[in-house]
Amino acid sequence: MGVAEKIKDIEAEIARTQYNKATEYHIGLLKGKLARLRTQLLDESSQKTKGYGLSFDVMKSGSARVALVGFPSVGKSSLLNTLTETESEAAAYEFTTLTAVPGNLYINGAKIQLLDLPGIIEGAAVGKGRGRQVISTARTADLVLMVMDAAKGDTQRRLLTHELETMGIRLNTRPPDITIDIKKTGGIKFTSTVPLTHVTEHMVKNILSHEHKCHHAHVLFREDATVDQLIDVLEGNRVYMPCVYVYNKIDNVSIDAVDYFSRQPFSICTSVTNKMNLQYLLALIWRNLGLVRVYTKPRGQQPDLDEPVILRSGATTTNICQGIHKDMMDVFNYAYVWGCSVKHQPQKVGRDHLLADEDVVQVMTRS
Repeated sequence: MGVAEKIKDIEAEIARTQYNKATEYHIGLLKGKLARLRTQLLDESSQKTKGYGLSFDVMKSGSARVALVGFPSVGKSSLLNTLTETESEAAAYEFTTLTAVPGNLYINGAKIQLLDLPGIIEGAAVGKGRGRQVISTARTADLVLMVMDAAKGDTQRRLLTHELETMGIRLNTRPPDITIDIKKTGGIKFTSTVPLTHVTEHMVKNILSHEHKCHHAHVLFREDATVDQLIDVLEGNRVYMPCVYVYNKIDNVSIDAVDYFSRQPFSICTSVTNKMNLQYLLALIWRNLGLVRVYTKPRGQQPDLDEPVILRSGATTTNICQGIHKDMMDVFNYAYVWGCSVKHQPQKVGRDHLLADEDVVQVMTRS
């Protein structure tokens, strides 16, 4: 029996096992075995495609990358054509796009790479329809736009989420606050700073020793995490990224369906054909990418408001200096900042000052 068949059998066993206090330990061990097999499957596929690359070879450009993921014929190519100047073939039949097609999207002065990926099908994570290539490319993105046909919204969302999670992509969540410190001796020591309702010490020790061959470690839980989150930390190859769920073709469904989908978290209803709600989609992309615009002000001159420096949320004065010139920090003295990140206008700050969107910075160097 191959690895893919073993994965299918374990998934079926988990699905038919009723979850309760008596079965949670057994299910936890099954999930640990399932994670190990999935990692083995990914390793095998990487070896088979060695020299050719598992993902589509598209150079990353711009301030961020956004990947369009969805089933065939949901409007990904039409969305790319509408939002960018790129022409990705769009037609009424399935699998029109056979490779990754990049385009440049401009929002608030930032150039963002929008990547139209081929449509994936159920079973993509185990190799169907070049699905591994598609999902592996999506792992390199900063944001996923999950495009769905509104008429099949809930079903497509569930299936697509399953395929992405199988390939180690976690959407709209953060890494669990679990620390696993591997030791050479001493056995497995378990500590928790909060009450745990999903796992037990016995379960954690068995997953580490039986499925991951880890017999000496210090495990620290700082939150009430699940078995799946523990396994994510153990595997160490998960990617956590934001996702916007785009329910397209809303002109083909009832107003009640539009109301239902629009109330779902991280979701938006659109019609690319009729150009409905696309400006709000751009606003959601900007918000979920977490980018900030910082304007520079040369000494004795007005700030340059036409060419912002695009940085990640959490950027400091050091980052803006590095964005201006790689050697600027060598002569950095202090900086003046105007904007929401300071109390006074301007305010003298150091190299670790946290910048906000649309701040103006004047860097003062040592003479």
